Amino acid sequence: MISKLNKIKSITRNTLDKRHELVYVVEQPEWSINWDGRQLTDNLNKLELIRSRTSTTYLGLRNKIIHFGSINTIIDHENVANIDKSNKIILTWFHIIENDKKVKFIPQLLKVVDIFHTASNNTKRKLVGFGIPENKITVIPLGVDLDYFKPMSSDEKNRIKKRLGLPLDKFIIGSFQKDGVGWGKGIEPKLVKGPDIFCDVVEKLSKRSPIFVLLTGPARGYVKKRLEDAKINYKHDYLKNYLDIVDYYNAIDLYLMTSREEGGPKAILESWACGVPIVSTTVGMAPDIINDKQNGMLTQIDDISNLLSKSLNIFEDRKIGKIITNNGLTSVKEFDWRLIASKYYDEIYKKL
Repeated sequence: MISKLNKIKSITRNTLDKRHELVYVVEQPEWSINWDGRQLTDNLNKLELIRSRTSTTYLGLRNKIIHFGSINTIIDHENVANIDKSNKIILTWFHIIENDKKVKFIPQLLKVVDIFHTASNNTKRKLVGFGIPENKITVIPLGVDLDYFKPMSSDEKNRIKKRLGLPLDKFIIGSFQKDGVGWGKGIEPKLVKGPDIFCDVVEKLSKRSPIFVLLTGPARGYVKKRLEDAKINYKHDYLKNYLDIVDYYNAIDLYLMTSREEGGPKAILESWACGVPIVSTTVGMAPDIINDKQNGMLTQIDDISNLLSKSLNIFEDRKIGKIITNNGLTSVKEFDWRLIASKYYDEIYKKL
């Protein structure tokens, strides 16, 4: 939670700010939405398209374009935020889960939001189904910083593995997300993220191949317990500096995405950028950007047997893995944050 003192500082800055035209409202604690907001605003400023910054609150803002980075940032104590009418409003809504309580706010949101944004056609279809007019929704995918996320040489990869204490003789599967309920140990699984499916697949894989699992992210207790029960070796690090994750991508042989619902996931782009093949369910923007067996492997949600067979495909056939890796490195160039920031400006901010 944002501290009372920091909130006062943020409101004061918002009230006095005459310089910035766009304010992107992010969540606390430090996690994915914050990173997206910083990447977007930094690139908008570098490109000199619109003077931008992030904030942890909308309070105090007048005569701005306010971009709420998630549905959680515009809901204030079970009500839609009371935003000054001098502002123009954008709301990014990444995903809608089953029985999502947030959809009850749509009638109120339609009165205050000028443009809805989402990263995938999957979510756009759901938003339209809940009554948001199609012409008020703009789809722009997530971006990735290609200055940071890049593949390393085999020697560099081995050095990283040794430094992290990872085996050099096992097939390393990565999962870098938050998939437990809350911000504690995460013993209760957050089922929309598919930790149960992930564990089912790696348990079956472990009986066919010598594997090792590399985890990052908070609240991974459920997955760790399942891996321990199945006697599967793993390592879990919760990274304080998000950019350290580049080394972790370069230490794995496969990224396995088993979610039932996603806003991105940005793991597709980060895997591509680091030269890592990915197997993913058809969540979020995955079906928009992955061509099955070309730049990644796609399976239906909850399809354990297909997730298993496609993971084995990459493990057993180096040629397929190489094709997917090379095509991923080509595909990811379209998602450099500089290009994505320009899309935001042309398709959203310029209109306001």
